[in-house]
Amino acid sequence: MDSVRSGDPGPGSPAGRSRRVGYLPDRDQTLMKLVVAGPFGVGKTTLIRTLSEIATLHTEEAMTETGRPVDDLAGLPEKSTTTVAVDFGRLTLPGNTVLYMFGTPGQRRFFPLWQDIARGALGALVLADTRRLADSFEIMDMVEEQGLPYAVAVNRFPDSPDHPPEVLRAHLDLHAATPLLLCDARERGSSIDALIALAEHVLDTLPAGPDTHEGQ
Repeated sequence: MDSVRSGDPGPGSPAGRSRRVGYLPDRDQTLMKLVVAGPFGVGKTTLIRTLSEIATLHTEEAMTETGRPVDDLAGLPEKSTTTVAVDFGRLTLPGNTVLYMFGTPGQRRFFPLWQDIARGALGALVLADTRRLADSFEIMDMVEEQGLPYAVAVNRFPDSPDHPPEVLRAHLDLHAATPLLLCDARERGSSIDALIALAEHVLDTLPAGPDTHEGQ
């Protein structure tokens, strides 16, 4: 992606689009607030920990017997904690594009909180698990209801079924323009690729108008 430099880039240029996302002339940075979403136990916290260049903020609590009827642990035998508010991390890409990552709880009961966290975000990275792809449908519906462009990253677990991208795209009923990637949330390289694909998709979907969101 192109970096933002001082001057007057044309409104249709990549730099011009980046300025509208959030441009700080004194720091020469493009700032983007992105949401990392996905169903319960799909690896959102792990991905943010893997990518963040700062100490991450997490609000994890131990799971209890009371929550077992609500939170389905099928396929997640080692899951013992769950995010109850937000995960937060930051990643600076080449060209001084700074991504602020907000991880959100995946359970429907946290939907009002999810709406608050997503306010002001420019896009969402939706994590999916091939062992339970249907769990991603509700999350994608929530993202679309917010009007956010999004990319889908299929997080590969050791026992996950392996499907070709075209099969996954058809099963998830994704629009042709929606990026679909395979990643391992524990592995930095593929996780960065997924986040870059989302950032580029966000820039491609921005309107051509002159409005600017300084420091968003």
